[in-house]
Amino acid sequence: MKELTDRQQLVLNFIARFISEHNYPPTFRQIAEYFEITVKAAYDHVAALKKKQKLRMCDKSSRTMEIINCEFDDKESDGFHDIPILGEVAAGPRILSQENYLGSIRVHHSLLKKQKRYFALIVRGDSMKEAGVIDGDTAIVEKIETAENGDIVVAMINDGYTLKRFFRRNKNIKLQSENPAYYPIYCNDVRIVGHLACVIRSY
Repeated sequence: MKELTDRQQLVLNFIARFISEHNYPPTFRQIAEYFEITVKAAYDHVAALKKKQKLRMCDKSSRTMEIINCEFDDKESDGFHDIPILGEVAAGPRILSQENYLGSIRVHHSLLKKQKRYFALIVRGDSMKEAGVIDGDTAIVEKIETAENGDIVVAMINDGYTLKRFFRRNKNIKLQSENPAYYPIYCNDVRIVGHLACVIRSY
């Protein structure tokens, strides 16, 4: 029997933890929302786990999922959480950033808020270097759709993601760099997808 992929292991871990905490399994939508994927993709992962005999499920109802024949890899039991890396974000000229799963990064719970949801993005560019965020960093982002003046946010503009400091005055929004080499971005239509929680850097 084939081994689980890294992604399948993470999904299995999530299902196992959810059952342990709630005494019932998650829905496909809850799996999808946690991993920032489609409901169909969540269903496909569950189907693969069932095929590899890690899950039992009656008919196609997610609420009948049961962990079987499995020693799940509960990495969070030592105080660390697996945060999915969903793509790249610009800290420089704005770039298109597809939300593609690139793996996961382990983050200690002391860096995270309880009951909040997080994802990670790889930083590209140097426009936020004076805020301590440089090219190649992994940005840990709290998923939230609102922002206060001065927050460092991940914002989507015209299908591109950018990491900037947020300011609003009436209906006008300014996304400010932390590097004098870059001009601020002024706009009216911005979708906030999260706040910068911390950065992880490898030397």
